[in-house]
Amino acid sequence: MRNKTTALLPLSALTAALFSPLALANFSVNVGAINVSPNDDSSYLNVVETVAGLPANSAKVGVNSNTQLGLTFDYALDDHWSVQLIAATPFSHNIRVKGSAVDGLPVGKTKHLPPTLLAQYNFGSANADFRPFVGAGVNYTVFFSEKVAPELVNTLVALEAAQASDDVSLSLKNSVGIALQAGFNYKLSDNWGLHAMIAWADIDTDAKVKVNGTTVQPVDVSIDPTIVMVGLRYSFR
Repeated sequence: MRNKTTALLPLSALTAALFSPLALANFSVNVGAINVSPNDDSSYLNVVETVAGLPANSAKVGVNSNTQLGLTFDYALDDHWSVQLIAATPFSHNIRVKGSAVDGLPVGKTKHLPPTLLAQYNFGSANADFRPFVGAGVNYTVFFSEKVAPELVNTLVALEAAQASDDVSLSLKNSVGIALQAGFNYKLSDNWGLHAMIAWADIDTDAKVKVNGTTVQPVDVSIDPTIVMVGLRYSFR
């Protein structure tokens, strides 16, 4: 049987390698404001249209924008190539009906975390003060804390599509999609700089309004947001 000391040796070696001065010199952290602005579209709310007597193909859903604290991590692989992980505090979005006589009717709220991993190509010399970059990668969006708006519940009750005692809920499916990015880093000193980027992510979700656990209105939502971040950059040199 391997003793504990022997088992811990590979882990200790890995930790030492990751946090060695040489490895840290390749790391940079960017902190600032990050905004998610949906370029949203959805399938039609056909069930709502039928129950409410609305024209067919007249009502969709829309999602508002939100700004949070952005935190991104860069690791330089060489003078031009790097990888970046985009993270942020949870985004919060209101979902509303878009179009028809019930335009603006609140549907619900949701929060999401969209961790995104990108490969970046940095232009120019590694010692240049101004370095533009482009990136491409994958986004994974996790939706949570979904809540149905009271206005939607009241509307369903008024249309006799639900009763006041019913459990009305909202669920959104997690999403995986591509992400594209462009931006620049500007060096202010050996360690400090400015970071700015704009990105687009393919975020599609299946949303379901449920009454007592039974789906009464499914809708496919394409959020596909434009993501903008501006902040400070610290490089471990």
